[in-house]
Amino acid sequence: MKRVATLFTLLSICAFTPVFAEDDLSAKLAGIKLPPGFEIRVYAEGVENARQLALGDHGTVFAGSRKAGLVHAVVDRDGDHVADRVYLIDKDLKMPSGLEFRFGSLYVAALDRILRYDDVENWLDQPPEPVVVTDQFPDKTHHGWKYLRFGPDDLLYVPVGAPCNVCDEPGFAQVRRILADGSGMEVYAEGVRNSVGLTFHPETKELWFTDNGRDLMGDDMPGDELNHAPEAGMHFGYPYCHQGDTPDPDFGQGKSCTDYTAPALTLGAHVAALGLTFYTGGMFPEAYRNQLFIAQHGSWNRSEKVGYDILLVRFDAAGRVTGSEAFASGWLQGQENWGRPNDVLQMPDGSLLVSDDQAGAIYRIVWTGQADGQ
Repeated sequence: MKRVATLFTLLSICAFTPVFAEDDLSAKLAGIKLPPGFEIRVYAEGVENARQLALGDHGTVFAGSRKAGLVHAVVDRDGDHVADRVYLIDKDLKMPSGLEFRFGSLYVAALDRILRYDDVENWLDQPPEPVVVTDQFPDKTHHGWKYLRFGPDDLLYVPVGAPCNVCDEPGFAQVRRILADGSGMEVYAEGVRNSVGLTFHPETKELWFTDNGRDLMGDDMPGDELNHAPEAGMHFGYPYCHQGDTPDPDFGQGKSCTDYTAPALTLGAHVAALGLTFYTGGMFPEAYRNQLFIAQHGSWNRSEKVGYDILLVRFDAAGRVTGSEAFASGWLQGQENWGRPNDVLQMPDGSLLVSDDQAGAIYRIVWTGQADGQ
């Protein structure tokens, strides 16, 4: 494999940045509200516009970006749960928001294509040139940033957002899936306006995803969605129906919401629900096992801001949603936000990482209390 060799490229592409837990960010984190027994700490700073997170085989945390065009690698070499260095894996990409890691390779979604960086953890200071897995996705930038997730079937699931606020355009508002080599592309789900979060239930192995609702229907309509897609071929309503029960004022005429799959849970309007993960670790109390954490990025289009938090969605033993509650909040103070949660990633020790694309940081949530019954 060809490696980058020039001094200029080494300096510009592969540079690393020391990471320090600065007092001001730590002070802000002290205002984050969590359930008793939990703490949040700085894991890494200097991760510009940190979006989706992915974990390498050797503990490297990779972070995509949307506005910055960068892909980062975050390393904690001494095992103190604070990153030592942030490496730059690539730059000048088109909205490389979505990442996934599989068999030693980092997959990066960059607008119309998916790139693969092979053996990347062994070459952080001299990253490999990317291989183009596929370039068969639309190149429209409106809702063009993506989120990647390999499913239990070893297929790579990729959302394709609508290229507008609301429109009916073929080939968009979908969740697709492909083989790891980029072949065999097919549509898995339709009627999905803008999903930036996919995950699979640890027991049922079924797909769950967030979807951001349309704008210009007021402060409180429609709600963002948590959707459940246990099989291929389901349609979730967009652009004809929103939040399972509200026809679109422009495209809903002659349509019935009962013809589409309703969300498993309607979230707040404009909270911008993004990355999500089911908790399967051993650090948190048993009550959190197989429960769902969602990063809510926060509204930009509402007279009073909402979101900017981590939502906990409760499931029963049968895998059905029973309710939701705030798990971590405080990035929004009054109507001023100092951070925007974007994704959540469970680490091998059971802690939970949270990316913040506004503060350019990654946080670590840990359980320090005593679990019930212990």
